[in-house]
Amino acid sequence: MIPVTKLESSTVATEKRQLFIGGESVSALDGRTTDDLNPYTGEVYAVVAAAGVADVTRAVDAAQEAFASWSATSPSQRRGILLKAADALEARTPEVISLMAGEVGGVGGWAGFNVMLAANMLREAAAAVTQPVGEVLTTETPGQLSLAVREPLGVIAAFAPWNAPVILSTRAVAAPLAAGNTVVLKPSEDAPIAAGLLIADVLHEAGLPAGVLNVVTNAPEDAAEIARALITDTRVQAVNFTGSTEVGRIVGTLAAQHLKPAVLELGGKNSLLVLDDADLDHAVSAATFSAFFNAGQICMSADRILVHQSVAEEFTAKFAAKVGSLPHGDPADPGTAIGPVISQRAADRVAALVAEAVSEGAQVRAGGDGKATVLDGVTPRMRIFQEEIFGPAVVIVTVADDDEAVAIANDTDHGLTAGILTEDSRRGFALAQRIRTGIVHVGNQTVDDEPQAPFGGVKASGYGRFGGRWGLEAFSATRWVTVAGGHGHFPL
Repeated sequence: MIPVTKLESSTVATEKRQLFIGGESVSALDGRTTDDLNPYTGEVYAVVAAAGVADVTRAVDAAQEAFASWSATSPSQRRGILLKAADALEARTPEVISLMAGEVGGVGGWAGFNVMLAANMLREAAAAVTQPVGEVLTTETPGQLSLAVREPLGVIAAFAPWNAPVILSTRAVAAPLAAGNTVVLKPSEDAPIAAGLLIADVLHEAGLPAGVLNVVTNAPEDAAEIARALITDTRVQAVNFTGSTEVGRIVGTLAAQHLKPAVLELGGKNSLLVLDDADLDHAVSAATFSAFFNAGQICMSADRILVHQSVAEEFTAKFAAKVGSLPHGDPADPGTAIGPVISQRAADRVAALVAEAVSEGAQVRAGGDGKATVLDGVTPRMRIFQEEIFGPAVVIVTVADDDEAVAIANDTDHGLTAGILTEDSRRGFALAQRIRTGIVHVGNQTVDDEPQAPFGGVKASGYGRFGGRWGLEAFSATRWVTVAGGHGHFPL
């Protein structure tokens, strides 16, 4: 698929970054570093500190020490910091566009969207700070006041991926901080700056006290050891992870073994349904965005487009023509629509899925040879029909009716999102109720997110919800508190 090695690029950047612990940039205790590569050129974009287990411990030390004062901070102070951080992040938009081009191969539109949504996530978290945090309960005891109150948990372990690095690092920390927790964030090895150190810079600039947010970066070969050390530290009270289902199973299992709650937002095998009454020009535009924005490297990307047989050929011809016209190349070029995938390994994996499907009878309708690819003639026995693609390829499946479309959409272990393109909202809503996903969009495609909405999946796409009040609930605990109205009488 999309090549990850080129000879030239307009993105030029060299950075050296350290861990962020206790409000300071510090080297790893053993002095180790690791290279952060530009996926378009293959060259070193930055050199970052490579944490060891001892560094994880001192990050948790800092978070634990900061918890008492941060959890007691006034709501207005917490809200003010989050609002300042949102403005500070937006002011860095040109810097983030350059950063994401060089570190993860993100094109300008995708980077700008990351900043916009992440800033709004901070604002939503700020708004949530002053929302009700308890209830007055009925009680059988005369004169007693009975309360259910929500309180912060303590130190939260957070893991952010590389594909939407600014959005997902912000999401990993915003609600926990708003609820009064402290955080140790481990960003992806493929985006240690955009998925971790950037949000620490922004929040520190906005006045976040030392130790409230700490970031540990690491070498790829140390990822499992660092994650284990963070999750199993007895002072860590909860975990949130966004990433692949494969790694999410490990994280969830480890958290469960230590009786820690977790929010897991994992992979998807997302379907976009194009019904026989769909506006086909709109459907083509929506499907192109859904399948190929950020080179298909979004958890919500459409992997399967399920098209009614009466419009299948017309839709496919128009869709293939549009996809074939998309400009590929340097993500720093404003004219580029599709940049590189994150690594050669990722490119090879997607290419293998496509080649295997073609060898088994699938037809290439657009792309191939390193370009965004559209396949039809795909059957359920093919791996590309069953496995998450997570790259610039999509399959078209012709269906006889709505029932077959729903059956295929549900024929996966995943359940993150779906889109239903129809001009009949009642018909679309009826179908939405039958599709087993955590998110579904009627009259729209699969890729959408708003900070106030509950975001997450079912089945192998994870459990728990980010966003809005659901995020605050995920990172706080409910306690029952009573205040007696007088002296009681006891039988003993």
